[in-house]
Amino acid sequence: MAKIGIYGSSFDPITNVHLWTASTVAHRCKLDKVIFLPCSSKRQDKVMNVSDEHRWNMVLMAIEGNDKFIADDYEMNQLGWEIATYNTLNHFKQKYPDDEIYFIMGADLLLEIGDGKWKKAEALIRENKFIVMARDGINMLAAISKSPILRNADDGHTFHLIDKGLAMEISSSYIRDELKRGGEPRYLMPDRCYEYIKRNKLYR
Repeated sequence: MAKIGIYGSSFDPITNVHLWTASTVAHRCKLDKVIFLPCSSKRQDKVMNVSDEHRWNMVLMAIEGNDKFIADDYEMNQLGWEIATYNTLNHFKQKYPDDEIYFIMGADLLLEIGDGKWKKAEALIRENKFIVMARDGINMLAAISKSPILRNADDGHTFHLIDKGLAMEISSSYIRDELKRGGEPRYLMPDRCYEYIKRNKLYR
């Protein structure tokens, strides 16, 4: 049985922090694979800054050469109103029936799920396992204890909390702002992605 982490994000653009985070989570949680899952521009709760095609191309460039990293465009191919993390995880559990599936997310998303802001939040937590990465200013244990949705599903195996060393806050939005204002975020992302952005005049 393999252990697989599903790493969903806008990747708008993908950054070195995304890659470092995925590598660190894989090492600490003994994951065999990390699936990079770019979200779709058809999602009603997201506004992308470049097309799905550009973001997909950059993810492929970024993970090339790492045997533990896989890219999957499942959500990009779904109808917008059908996209939900609950459905996505069911898809991957069916695709890898003999493996253990974990959803990788930041503590900020844990708060949203705990507040019931995600589709099928209770079933999502009850039926799945999560690797939760620290975010500055968020007490993950307190977040679980305060939410009935989270605490009632906390059986000691549902949440794998990763704290020290993973609260890096350089974001895609920071990189976009730098590019828009003529800054130089070159070393915050893979070289090939930086060159691709420049060549295609993205994020201006």
